[in-house]
Amino acid sequence: MGHPAILTVDDDPSVSRAIARDLRRRYGENYRIIRAASASEALEALREIKLRGGRVAVILADYRMPQMNGIEFLEQAMDLFPNARRALLTAYADTDAAIQAINVVDVDHYLLKPWDPPEEKLYPVIDALLDAWQATGDKETEDIRVVGHRWSEPSYQIRDFLARNLVPYKWLAADDPEGRRLLEAAGVGPESIPLVVTADGRAMAQPTTSEVAEAAGLSTAPERDFYDLIIVGGGPAGLGAAVYGASEGLKTLLVERQAVGGQAGQSSRIENYLGFPDGISGAQLTDRARRQAGKFEAEVLNTREVVGLRADGSARTLHFADGGEVSAHSIVLATGVAYRPLVADGVAELTGAGVYYGSAATEGPSCAGSDVYIIGGANSAGQAALFFSRYARSVTLLVRGDSLEASMSYYLIQQLNKIENISVRTRCEVVGAQGNGHLQAITICDSKNNTVTSVECGYLFVFIGAEPRTDWLGDAVARDEKGFVYTGPDLLSNGTRPTGWDRDRDPFYLECSVPGIFAAGDVRANSVKRVASAVGEGAMAVTLVHRYLEAQ
Repeated sequence: MGHPAILTVDDDPSVSRAIARDLRRRYGENYRIIRAASASEALEALREIKLRGGRVAVILADYRMPQMNGIEFLEQAMDLFPNARRALLTAYADTDAAIQAINVVDVDHYLLKPWDPPEEKLYPVIDALLDAWQATGDKETEDIRVVGHRWSEPSYQIRDFLARNLVPYKWLAADDPEGRRLLEAAGVGPESIPLVVTADGRAMAQPTTSEVAEAAGLSTAPERDFYDLIIVGGGPAGLGAAVYGASEGLKTLLVERQAVGGQAGQSSRIENYLGFPDGISGAQLTDRARRQAGKFEAEVLNTREVVGLRADGSARTLHFADGGEVSAHSIVLATGVAYRPLVADGVAELTGAGVYYGSAATEGPSCAGSDVYIIGGANSAGQAALFFSRYARSVTLLVRGDSLEASMSYYLIQQLNKIENISVRTRCEVVGAQGNGHLQAITICDSKNNTVTSVECGYLFVFIGAEPRTDWLGDAVARDEKGFVYTGPDLLSNGTRPTGWDRDRDPFYLECSVPGIFAAGDVRANSVKRVASAVGEGAMAVTLVHRYLEAQ
């Protein structure tokens, strides 16, 4: 197939020549550098590459072009090469274009013109785009096919699992002609959904997420029995610990029971994370962090649920739900928190059939023309409202408190106020959900107006508070009454070290009541519930792991 292509399109001849020159200088030996002077010329070049069976790794498009701007061009280019990485060439005045590009074509990066010197401002960006493209390759989105029902909770769970783990798949309704053909070929009926068909034609009826993970090529078994460091939980804190642990030479294993990224990975947009002035989706941030951890040879274990922890002399051992176990010199607990279940009549029966926890981004296009309600007043709920407002007829935030100011960032409140189809109702709670097979209405108790009303509702997304995922720890480490893990100074009572502490020192700042076990991120008592602080604590935990290991 020859070398993959890097395509650039810019109607300014001097800029076009300059970027082609810089790209050939750095990447000319391994990539074909193709230069186009207009969007139409670039599309013609892409069609020719497609017909010849070629590959395109990166597409760089200028925003300000006549006839068709860069965003419109990238939309069409995605139809031809959906896996190519995309960057928009913009001037400093085009920040609106950058935001639009995120929403419409999910660009990977921006290049602000001019970019001299290229060694600092161009090549690092292109290197990252090429690394991302090489990690995904040219796999077609049809590799895995999922046949199910729109309002089936098991079908939703499989789709959500694949989407959150960034596994390409094609969704087919069981009553569509192609869906029926696949069910018939597998020798099963609609009662056996979800049906997952792999690229090699293997059919799995009602599979577990572990079976789907194996079929998708995700790692589900550890490569060794003993590690320097095991991290439980793949959210920002866990990923931060994995990157720093592996990059500093520790044999590192990250164990995740559901999907790397945690709650942050479900966020449609993170805008207050350092270094991303235009914002970044949780999925993009997760993808970059996971690839970064892989670059340093951190091992990631998927769909393995940890159910126990014990100290074996100098070793720390984790027990899995399937009976297996794995040990290490040190453990970092980074299990984060889970959204609390909504206790209201009818909600449990309709979960996965119109009622969802978290942003459930896979449901975005399905919300077109529907009335969406979101319960919660924190940043995650606000970002979800912004995301679903692009699809839904209306989005209503239901907030239990008197206002958003106490729980949501100011910048986000300002954004919500500018969008016409988003409204906020305070001092409101959902007390019931109704529907025949799927959600059709909810009952809202409005304490401000002393009313209880039923309203039509196609989708309900729940973001109410957070509970730590620590029941599996039992008495292994000290926790507070809510289940958050005590660490460092919180373990000292009037200068007295925790019961059973066997070291001639106080616990390190992130260390638990058992030496060699650390906690980072939202699972830790009195932590700051922010992505940046979680990543920082993950990195700090590795520094303390080194101190612990040096003293062994």
